[in-house]
Amino acid sequence: MAINTFTKQWGAEFRSPDSACFRLWASGQEKVTLRLAGVDHQMEKAENGWFMLTIQPVSPGMEYQFILADGTALPDPGSRAQKGDVSGPSLLIDPGRYTWQHTRWQGIPWEETIVYEMHICTFTAEGTFQAAIEKLPYLAELGITQIEVMPVSQFGGSRGWGYDGVLLYAPHCAYGTPDDFKAFIDAAHGLGLAVVLDIVLNHFGPEGNYLPLLSPDFFHQERMTPWGNGIAYDLAPVRHYIVDAPLFWLSEYRLDGLRFDAIDQIEDSSDKHVLVEIAERIREHIQDRAIHLTTEDSRNVVFLHPRAKDGSAPLFTAEWNDDFHNAAHVFATGETQGYYQDFADEPGKKFARALAEGFVYQGETSLQTGEPRGVSALDQPPTFFVDFIQNHDQVGNRAQGDRLTTLAGTEKTQVLLAALLLSPHIPLLFMGEEYGETNPFLFFTDFQGALAKAVREGRAKEFKGHAGHDETVPDPNDPETFLRSKLDWRKIATDKGKRWLRFTRHLIELRRRAIIPLLSGNRHVKGNVIQATDRCVAVSWTFDQGTLSVALNIGDEQASLPELPGEALFRWPDAQPPAIVVRFDQREASS
Repeated sequence: MAINTFTKQWGAEFRSPDSACFRLWASGQEKVTLRLAGVDHQMEKAENGWFMLTIQPVSPGMEYQFILADGTALPDPGSRAQKGDVSGPSLLIDPGRYTWQHTRWQGIPWEETIVYEMHICTFTAEGTFQAAIEKLPYLAELGITQIEVMPVSQFGGSRGWGYDGVLLYAPHCAYGTPDDFKAFIDAAHGLGLAVVLDIVLNHFGPEGNYLPLLSPDFFHQERMTPWGNGIAYDLAPVRHYIVDAPLFWLSEYRLDGLRFDAIDQIEDSSDKHVLVEIAERIREHIQDRAIHLTTEDSRNVVFLHPRAKDGSAPLFTAEWNDDFHNAAHVFATGETQGYYQDFADEPGKKFARALAEGFVYQGETSLQTGEPRGVSALDQPPTFFVDFIQNHDQVGNRAQGDRLTTLAGTEKTQVLLAALLLSPHIPLLFMGEEYGETNPFLFFTDFQGALAKAVREGRAKEFKGHAGHDETVPDPNDPETFLRSKLDWRKIATDKGKRWLRFTRHLIELRRRAIIPLLSGNRHVKGNVIQATDRCVAVSWTFDQGTLSVALNIGDEQASLPELPGEALFRWPDAQPPAIVVRFDQREASS
């Protein structure tokens, strides 16, 4: 058995090939029994609410549960794998049994990143890690360099987005085994593809969360989040559970990074914020390959993203830029409901600022909340911003899960896609976007009874703040809602699908050849708005090597675009005048 390079505090850990130590924090319990392979063993109570027990002999694959004094059987919160559903037995896993094939993989530089967001269960008909492996050569040939996998931690039911995980260390059994996920990552590395995982540390899902039963003080009773009581990050056992999880995924699965979901809901009163500790530990522990850490934060802040003198990121690498999406969406569709109202006034000017500077709101007052939002990000490099015109949230947070293609039409969507892929920010594509997928991506769950009713009614109520709130919301628990959200790979073989895929492939190749070389070492890049109307936008970025410029028309009618200096890198379509032009004016070397 290979020695695991990282030992987590919670759960079962092999100490030798045939012995394992089981650890559980259950401060609300006086007695806990370990049931292993049908045999009960009294656990030893240690200090501060910990229970532990080392057993020999054991073997991988054994089933186990924790039994409380009243007879309640619970899964291991630190489980590496479940036999079945989230409430059933956990499985004893030896992490050293998988034999990695591509051990020399060292990752990719951040500036070369082209992200492809993937939901495992709807990416293929089978919805498994193994089925997704078959599509990896397609993504590599397309020019994708990083796959961002939506959360895989075990959640209630067999289908869902993954953001309601409750066992933070266990890949969902509906997707496959831990070794299946490792095989997916291993195969991606063999094709030159980095893999990052979306991880949720701000809340637990409503089904299968037994932490309050084991330790009521795991949560703050007085602090609330949109999903319930806030996590007590300041308590040592809780902090171990939360801080160990990111390092566990990176170490045990050899991932290339993590995306941290909704960190604005991670409130921590400790002297050192839990997110800072997480990033510091990751940077200290993993130094043999490039690790990229991105955040999602609606506040538009940068305190977690300091830059070293050489431009490197000692903590977090980059930020999901919702402002870019929202500005682009309003610019293309004219929708102004819900959170889009902040981008309704002068949409062209806001989209131009998103292109030039990243954040649209850098301290201005939000019309939606009436409060100032954001800080200046002008000191950040352009690669600080992860931009997108579609993602799981923005598509799924619509009554019918409409993709932008359906809302704005082919030409407008392709204009925005070109601007996305040829800007100096880091681009993200949502699965299927590369060939013009029109299937919706709906919100779906697999709950029963009262919980299913609450989710259905809550989802409908939620749309009062989102576009499409006047439409009937599909039942999240109806299996048909889930099936409608799967990609239709047959579309690639259609004439339209082939044209769209060629279009995307050409843009990615152009980005690789002309844009990425500008990004390395160019920390201070000045973005300028040349023109901004309700249908035409022109922006430039000044690099050491020269000036990159883009001009585009999103209007339904043709319009002349401003003259831009330099060589034309991209012009589309060929008709006069084009809808988008990208040029580069190379700076002459000084003598």
